Order: sequence, then structure tokens, then C-alpha cells
Amino acid sequence: MRESEARYRTLFDSIDQGFCIIEFFDGPHGPLSDYIHISANAAYAQHAGIPNVVGQKVREMVPEEAEGWVALYVEVLKTGQPIRFERELVATGRHLELSAFRIEPASRREVAVLFKDVTARKRAERALQELNETLEARIAAALAERKLAEDALRQAQKMEAVGQLTGGLAHDFNNLLAGISGAFQMIGVRLAQGRTRDVERYLTAGQGATRRAASLTHRLLAFSRRQTLAPKAIVINRLMSEFVELVRRTVGPGIAVETIEAGGLWLTMVDANQLENALLNLCINSRDAMPEGGKITIETGNKWLDERTARDRHMDPGQYVTVCVSDTGAGIEKHLLERVFEPFFTTKPTGQGTGLGLSMVYGFARQSHGHVRIYSEMGQGTMVCIYLPRHLGEEEIDDAAALTTELQPAADAVVLVIDDEPTVRMLITDALGDLNYTCIEAADGRAGLDILESNRQIDLLITDVGLPGGLNGRQVADAALLLRPELKVLFITGYAENAAFNHGHIGPGMELLTKPFAIDDLGRRVERMLRQV
Repeated sequence: MRESEARYRTLFDSIDQGFCIIEFFDGPHGPLSDYIHISANAAYAQHAGIPNVVGQKVREMVPEEAEGWVALYVEVLKTGQPIRFERELVATGRHLELSAFRIEPASRREVAVLFKDVTARKRAERALQELNETLEARIAAALAERKLAEDALRQAQKMEAVGQLTGGLAHDFNNLLAGISGAFQMIGVRLAQGRTRDVERYLTAGQGATRRAASLTHRLLAFSRRQTLAPKAIVINRLMSEFVELVRRTVGPGIAVETIEAGGLWLTMVDANQLENALLNLCINSRDAMPEGGKITIETGNKWLDERTARDRHMDPGQYVTVCVSDTGAGIEKHLLERVFEPFFTTKPTGQGTGLGLSMVYGFARQSHGHVRIYSEMGQGTMVCIYLPRHLGEEEIDDAAALTTELQPAADAVVLVIDDEPTVRMLITDALGDLNYTCIEAADGRAGLDILESNRQIDLLITDVGLPGGLNGRQVADAALLLRPELKVLFITGYAENAAFNHGHIGPGMELLTKPFAIDDLGRRVERMLRQV
């Protein structure tokens, strides 16, 4: 027995974890409400921070914590189920990892407790948690700082783009205004001198500058997707013959131009004039990329994009009609390909380009519910493809004969002209007056609607879309048609102020004419509308 006791004591004292045996007794707080330490090893004091624990009662050792310790261990005594848990011994500031089990038989009222001090680990965990919390705060602060830097960079890029835009536009518009202003001044001088033979030459120069200015504004509106489109269901191949001749005259004899037209090309809903304008921009870019000469190829085709291909190209799946312009020029560097469709981006010096060419093409394609893709290899050339959705319907054929016949104004027709620009009203009324139409003028929507609400004869309403005074042209027209259901309406606009006019979404008996327009075009449009039943 002495040898066994010695062996037990050696093992008991050699354990590097705290170990004790507690015995429950009935105290002042009720049955089994307190316990006493009847045995403890040397490591107890090391881990718990309390020396000479044998013989001490828990309610005397740690009176403020005793209730919690008693509740834990008495449950082990009653159920016989061992437990493992972690708990802070507040009296010594030690975090302990403990396990406890009942010493049989239960009648002995004894529980063995094995524990170790994990305070260092707990502090490390708390420090790590605090580090994570501060790290999250630092990351949030860094992200906020990065966002500020990105915003500042975007603002700087925006200002650089505006600088490029204003430089290019100032150069182009000043040239155009010089031509227009100079033409008017020379007309005045020649009329004062009685030399009328030179007037026609200056008129031609001024009109040419005006057309170029209109083209520049159309390019601005195209890249912002605000140009006024008049889409029709067409087969693009039918445009190619005349368009290719225009391209050949534009790019010059040093560049060969060929077309590859797909057989059975599908219909697409597109504004033919604006499509030709976009393609001409691409051909001019190709010409500039081939100063020593080369070849431009214009190719049409049908494409069916499945889900995977469309996703790779950032497009919607479906059927498309494509028009591709390719060249044998120098190509575009890869790091620039991502920027070529950005508004105002250009590789030309300031004042020699607005950077609106490719962005205009992109804007036109997107406004037409399509897309643009570009492919390029240095030293091999570049291809730009416009994708336009297939149209399932009938082709719309223009009645060309109606546009070439001599103007024959409808008899006794009265036209109401609403425009807030006096010069525009004067030009329209004078031009229609020369064609024997009776014209009534109004400067805003309210005044125009007052006339329409009267009993005066009105056969055609010509109104600007954007009008001051709270009523725009579309609102005036809608109100007028409630009063006069048979009234014809011709909208005139400098740009599509309302999305309803972007794609011809106007009612029967309505048409749209884009400023600036030729006087002959205005006369033909008025005649045709008044003769429609």
C-alpha cells in the first residue's frame, strides 16, 4: 500500500496541469451548495494562481464567483456526465481550460478537476481579434482613400477629354464660322458694289460651311446617342453601290475599295443616312491609317450569336446583320484598343481632331440597339464591325418618284408654325409663303395651342420639339389632335430632346425633320403631308 501510495503521489505531483479533488457538502445555502478542496497537486497554484488550496472552501476562496463554480460541478456530481469548458477565474485574472468528472461511487460526493492556464492564448486571440477589427478599419480607410484617388483621376481624365473636345471643336467651328461669316460679308460687299455675279459663289461657300457644321453637330449627338434617327427596314446591300462610289471619291485614287456582299442578307431596322455616315467615318479612319496607300474592304454578313459567344463579346444573343470595314493599314496597339471608343480620345494633335469618329460610330450602333467590335494587329490592319439586330418584317421602299416631282402646293392650305427662334420662323414662313401657303406664327407652345383652340383653319402644324413656357412640341401636338384629329404634324428638332423621337415613335400623320434642313426638303415634306389622305 505504501508503494502504491508513493506511486500515486509521484504521478499526482508530476502532472504539469492543475489537478484537484473537491468534495460537496450541505452548506448554509442549501444541500450540496458548497465544496471543499480535499486534494491538489503542486501545479494547481501555478495554473490557478491560488496557493495552499487544500482545505479551502470555494465560498471562502472566491465568494463572488462561487455560485457559478458550484453550479457547474454539482451538475457533474448529480448526472455523472463529464464536462469540458473554459472559464475565467476572475479573482486571479486567469483564463482556465477545465475538465471535470465524478469519482465513483456518487455517494462519496467527490468530483475530480483537471485544468490548465490558457491566459496567454486568450490574450493572443483577443489581440488577433483586435488586429482584425483594426485591419478592417484600415482596409476600409484605404479603400475610401483609393476611391478618392480614382475619383480625382477620373475628374482629371474628364477635364483632359473636355480639353481635347474644346480644342478640336474650337478649331473646326472657328473655321466653319469664318467661312459662313466671310461669305455673308462678301455678299454684302458685292451687293453694295453692284457686282451680283459673285454672289452665287459666296452663297455656295457659305452653304457648304453650314453643311459641314451640321455634320459636326450630328457627330456630337451620335456619340451621346441623342441624334434624331429615322430607322427603316432595309437590306444594307442596296446602299452599297452608291456608297462605295462616295467612299472612292473621299479616300482618293491611292486606296482600293472593294465590297463583299453576303447573299440573302437579312433585313435590319436602321437609319440609312446615319449608317452611311458611320461607315464613311470608318473609311476615313482607314484612309488615315494608310498614308502610303492600301485597300479598304466593306463586307456585309448575317451572324447568329449563341449565349456563350454573345457573353464573350458583351452582347445579347440573337441574330445580327453585320457591316465590317477593314483596311491594310498600320494597325492599333493593344493598349490603345480599349480606349478607341472613348469620347474625345484621339491620337491626333490638339486642334486636328475631336476624337468623335469612333465614339460616334459606337453611339450610333448602341442607339440602333446594336454594338461595335474592333479587331487589329500591328502591321496587318484593322477591322471594325457594326452589329445591327435582324428585323423580322417587310422591307420599306422609299417612293423616290415623289421626291423628284415639281412642287405643287395644296390649294388654300394653312400652316401653323411654332418655334421660339424668330429667324427659324421667318425662314419657314417666307419659304412656304413663296409656295403660296398661308402661314400663322407662334413663339411658344401656349400661344400655339391658343390658336389651335380657336376656329381658324389649320391644315398642318409645324412645331419645334423643344419649346419654352412649359409645353413642348409633342405636348402641343397631342393636345391639338384631341381638338383636330385630322391635323397633320411636322416636328422640327435640332436634337432628340425626348426619347419618343429617337426611333420614329410618333403617331400616324406625324413626321420629323432634323435641323438644319434644306428649304427644298421642307417644301417637299409639307406638300407630301398635305396631300396624304
